[in-house]
Amino acid sequence: MDTQTLIAFIRAQPWAVQASVSPDGAPQAAVIGVVVSDSLELFFDTSAASRKCRNLRREPRLALVIGWDQGQTVQLEGRADEPTGADLIRLQELYFARFPDGRARQAWPDIAYVRVRPTWIRYSDFRQDPPRIVQVAP
Repeated sequence: MDTQTLIAFIRAQPWAVQASVSPDGAPQAAVIGVVVSDSLELFFDTSAASRKCRNLRREPRLALVIGWDQGQTVQLEGRADEPTGADLIRLQELYFARFPDGRARQAWPDIAYVRVRPTWIRYSDFRQDPPRIVQVAP
């Protein structure tokens, strides 16, 4: 699977499960709305008071599972940051095109924007026997 096919698959999926680690080491997961840039940056918004945001500010490593309908998924691990300046504006526009209600959330006093740069990616297609499982270079 090439990068463009991977990006197209991710773009077809509006939701992901994001997993991070709590301060005491317990796993925590949340469903998020996510977009992906042409350079494979994933991006979402959240409240700075949320568990995920607090966890990622303390420990930026995370995992995402994208797509589960019809037996296809992308699992990835990466590092999160909070983009600023031109990067933030570029990613926000991509996000708002997919999630127009995100513009209203800009007014939240504690809105946070998270970018994920993958360090490990695996695509799985369970619609065939044996399943197709491919590790993709980020």
